[in-house]
Amino acid sequence: MRDAIWKCLFAILIAAAPLYAQQTGQQVLESLKPSEGDYVARDFHFKSGETMAELRLHYTTLGKPARDAHGRTTNAVLILHGTGGSGRSFLSPNFAGVLFGPGQLLDANRYFIILPDGIGHGKSSKPSDGLHAHFPQYDYDDMVAAQHELVARGLGVDHLRLVLGTSMGCMHSWVWAETYPDYMDALMPLAFQAVPVAGRNRIWRKMVI
Repeated sequence: MRDAIWKCLFAILIAAAPLYAQQTGQQVLESLKPSEGDYVARDFHFKSGETMAELRLHYTTLGKPARDAHGRTTNAVLILHGTGGSGRSFLSPNFAGVLFGPGQLLDANRYFIILPDGIGHGKSSKPSDGLHAHFPQYDYDDMVAAQHELVARGLGVDHLRLVLGTSMGCMHSWVWAETYPDYMDALMPLAFQAVPVAGRNRIWRKMVI
């Protein structure tokens, strides 16, 4: 009988754990004060040879940048979203609520967290703004070049403590490593591998990007 009671209590605790984590995450999320903005990259050059007079790059930030005695940024973290997402997709109880709170791994009181919207996503410039089929062709290199301009010129961050990316953002993190190898201390690619994308997934991505 006693064993049955303990098993029942254990089952209740296991079932309640996700709900408790979500509630805790929501409380952390409500304490954060994200700031949103737009940076306009002027005469932005794409790999295709096309240019845009004004490329709008939207972003969300948490925390404040810190600098060392030489003026170098020491605490900036760039987090890159997946296909179809936006920077704000990371402001959820299951992500921000367990990472950005006091004492958590990416505590916004310690780190300057940058959540950009990639080209074609969120509130950044996209074909549906009006150009439609006349929007310049772009690929991951262009998206990363735009992220770099946003970080360096728009936000005045000359060094990143970490670049973290999920899915498409994971692939962007690899491009960051190849294109700007000295710009960050560490990479954290998630939900993808550095191998060619195969099959219908590759075809779909080539159609979308």
